[in-house]
Amino acid sequence: MNSLSSRLLVSVSILLLLFFGITIAVLDTAFTEAGEQARRDILDGHLVALLAAAEQDDNDELVLPDQLREPRFGQIGSGLYGELRNDAGDVIWRSESALGLDVPEGVVPEIGNHLFARETLIDETPLLTLSLAVQWVFDDEESKSYVFKVAESLDSFNAQIAGFRKQLFGWFAAVAATMLLAFSFLLRGLMKPLRKIESEIGEIEGGERTSLSDQFPTELTGVARNMNLLIDSERARSDRYRFTLDNLAHSLKTPLAAMRALLGDRNNERFGERFNEQIDRMDEIVRYQLRKPASSAADNLVLQSVNVDKEITRLVDGLKKVYRDKSPEFEVNLEAGMQFRGDTGDFLELAGNLLDNACKWCEKKVRISIVPSAAAGAIASGMVLSVSDDGPGIPPDAADALLQRGMRLDESTPGHGIGLAVVKDIARSYGGQLSIKGSKLGGAEITVSIPPINSAQ
Repeated sequence: MNSLSSRLLVSVSILLLLFFGITIAVLDTAFTEAGEQARRDILDGHLVALLAAAEQDDNDELVLPDQLREPRFGQIGSGLYGELRNDAGDVIWRSESALGLDVPEGVVPEIGNHLFARETLIDETPLLTLSLAVQWVFDDEESKSYVFKVAESLDSFNAQIAGFRKQLFGWFAAVAATMLLAFSFLLRGLMKPLRKIESEIGEIEGGERTSLSDQFPTELTGVARNMNLLIDSERARSDRYRFTLDNLAHSLKTPLAAMRALLGDRNNERFGERFNEQIDRMDEIVRYQLRKPASSAADNLVLQSVNVDKEITRLVDGLKKVYRDKSPEFEVNLEAGMQFRGDTGDFLELAGNLLDNACKWCEKKVRISIVPSAAAGAIASGMVLSVSDDGPGIPPDAADALLQRGMRLDESTPGHGIGLAVVKDIARSYGGQLSIKGSKLGGAEITVSIPPINSAQ
């Protein structure tokens, strides 16, 4: 039984069965006892009536009149019987209603005591009997023992009990069926949020929605929230894998282009050295992308010092090979001894992507400037990196769009459209920002500002 609704219905049915079963048993017992007590009270009244009607005859014996107040004693087969026995057990008087019947003598009570008993006739008819033993004192001071006894057939009483039980079972069966039907409708409404979650998950799987809604009962709000967190986590993980592959492909583009350019100058005596440099560069890129942390690199307690002059020289030499047909002129403005405190791969991604874009769009000139942005109390200086060119520039209204992955101004120009997005993400991971404006050279100037890390942080 995998259905939660079915389990609840079965559980409620069992509980109702137990509850109603106990209730029926209690009501049946109470009704039976009340009915039997009423029968006993009636028999006690009939017995008192017999005692009141008993008279002494001339032979100092008790006799009862032929006609009694209760007419059922005079009706044959009425179900109400009476008799009087002496101390020897002989029947002195028996009502006409007992004609042809032999009412059992039963147990004789002690003098002055009442005794109720259940007995049966020869034909198995059940009886409820009441006996009373008395010591009767006559006028001459002589006393004798007598036993007054009344009996009533229980056939009608048992029929009433059977009818009551039948009605009781019918009533409770109807009530149980009504309650189960009402509970099934109520359960259908209560289970609606779960069916809604199932439906929305199916829509998420089908790509029709991105997350679960927040319109759920309090008990399911946590489930929906955690499910959304899981969905967002999986989506973010998928995006990270996709972005990593995109970044890897984009980063390998420059050294591959440099290697292709070197193949045209393979007779140069430094061909092997330069070719191996690009291979090493590719190896560094692959290792960097595979180990790139998801958190900000500026959060690391141990910051590496990156030799800016050395890395920029490597980048410029590689780009000269890649764009040897354009032969761009590089103007490098670096402060002596400039160090970048962070990950080497991050710095190469920042500077490499900006320089590659500048070389791609420039007419002839590319300018790079890197200066520190030190602050009082800083334990690691920040950096302001600016790259400008003399190309066509970037329209102000297109600057924000270019920072999105896959966005390009000219689809005819080779590229992936993710370079500036990668730069923006890395700058943000260090708490920095990226800005785009016009360059004095006539093209675009892109500036990345990395703030210093203060000792108070």
